[in-house]
Amino acid sequence: MSRILKSFAVALMLAAAPAALTISAQPAQAQAADASAAQVQGFYDTLTAAMKMGGSAKGRYDKLRPAVEKAFDMPAMTATAVGPSFAAMSDADKKALTEAFTRMTVANYAKSFDSFSGEKFTVEPASIARGSDRFVKSTMKTSSETIAFNYRTHQVGSDWKITDVYLAGNISQMAQKRSDFASTLASGGASGLTKRINALTDQMLG
Repeated sequence: MSRILKSFAVALMLAAAPAALTISAQPAQAQAADASAAQVQGFYDTLTAAMKMGGSAKGRYDKLRPAVEKAFDMPAMTATAVGPSFAAMSDADKKALTEAFTRMTVANYAKSFDSFSGEKFTVEPASIARGSDRFVKSTMKTSSETIAFNYRTHQVGSDWKITDVYLAGNISQMAQKRSDFASTLASGGASGLTKRINALTDQMLG
């Protein structure tokens, strides 16, 4: 599992190198129960359960989708990954792209985190404030390495939801996705991008 995850993280780092994040200097939120950290921890609990379940990628997908939709602000993440043109798209195109991007996000976790070998997720209990957003630091420790995963969150109603994942601690996954999507969006528009995302998801779940 660790080898697959490492190659997954390296691929994202190479594509998204310009979009780095530094959050260490920001003051932490001193709260008894930090809602952002709790959201990340809840997602990790389900992810760990899915890893322990093993089985098929489709089975893990079915277990993880409700957890992803609870913890992640998928409409906001889709808008960021697609870029400025998303705002001018029709409601139907926005809905189709958001569904496709949600499927791909869940499938990526189901495919990459495919088994359990004692991996341990640790979430720092206090988030870090930057403007209206909060950042949550976490790590995944395997038998051979420790990988940092940091999360940007914002408030949606009474909840705090994830809007970006920073692999290796500071590499934006949304920036990588926007770079990946740019040429398809330019040549095929919203429908072409939706088709491509769904095809990639089908491959991961196949």
